[in-house]
Amino acid sequence: MSFELRSLKPALQLIAVEELNEVPERVADDIRALRAWALKQPHLRACIDEQFLLAFLRGTKFSLERAKSKFDRFYTLQAVIPEVFNERRLADDALVLDIIRMGIILRVPLAANDTGPAVTIIRAGSYNTSKYKFQDIIRVGSMFGEIMMFEDDNATVSGYVEIMDMAGVTGTHLFALQPELLRKFSVYADEAMPTRQKGIHFINVPTAFETGFNTLRAFFPEKIKNRISVSSDPDAVFQIVNRDYLPLEYGGTSGATIQDISSKMEAQLSRYGKYFLAARDFGVNEKLREYGNGVQDNGAFGAAGSFRKLTID
Repeated sequence: MSFELRSLKPALQLIAVEELNEVPERVADDIRALRAWALKQPHLRACIDEQFLLAFLRGTKFSLERAKSKFDRFYTLQAVIPEVFNERRLADDALVLDIIRMGIILRVPLAANDTGPAVTIIRAGSYNTSKYKFQDIIRVGSMFGEIMMFEDDNATVSGYVEIMDMAGVTGTHLFALQPELLRKFSVYADEAMPTRQKGIHFINVPTAFETGFNTLRAFFPEKIKNRISVSSDPDAVFQIVNRDYLPLEYGGTSGATIQDISSKMEAQLSRYGKYFLAARDFGVNEKLREYGNGVQDNGAFGAAGSFRKLTID
């Protein structure tokens, strides 16, 4: 599938110029340079849509070499988390559709003139752990993370925040959180995703578990650890997201319900059916990788995709 390259709204364009080193007149040439490099990599099968490539340039402040590295790692590191990146990552997969229809993941619509980060709410206590695994929730979240790269300018310019709503969690839900998976996926999001992760906020944490949730920070690298907040205050969400954007169930004034948002997300995902079908063939073939091709291995994962042990403070 192909998406026409969009111009940014003036307020976001100003941020892109001042904070991301974007030069509007040079964007097309920058995209062509990244695409030409990608096509020359024998080990790499990847999406080379203009809007997709632009996300990597913005995510690396238009450093072509850093964009190459992140683009390569985007596909290389997916192989390290097969429980998330597998054959069920399809727009018509029944499990994926169930998770969307249940409103477990909510992409919060922002006002047209808002220049802040994109917002996703994960309702971690709202699913049946005997039917779904937490990795299934993360998988659907990863799909919408890629959709953000194609069509959410707030995400590609200003980054995104994730809100983990722990209302209704039980001991079974807590066990299902899989801290190691959370850590691995957070490192992937930081090292490989071009959209910048601005925060992970745990809200509605039961008071009895608040101390325990704070210990979750120990599972994350220092850089990510500093972005995490934990609160049992029911009004904490209003400190993260404008009340005008939230659905009615969260005390929001947008007029929309969780079901309204979920229905729009399902329609949005359906437009990416061909993309996710094609993405099954994307990835890397390490036997064909030409080492010394300019891609640096300086992250928590090895260049060939093996997960390095992270230092735990």
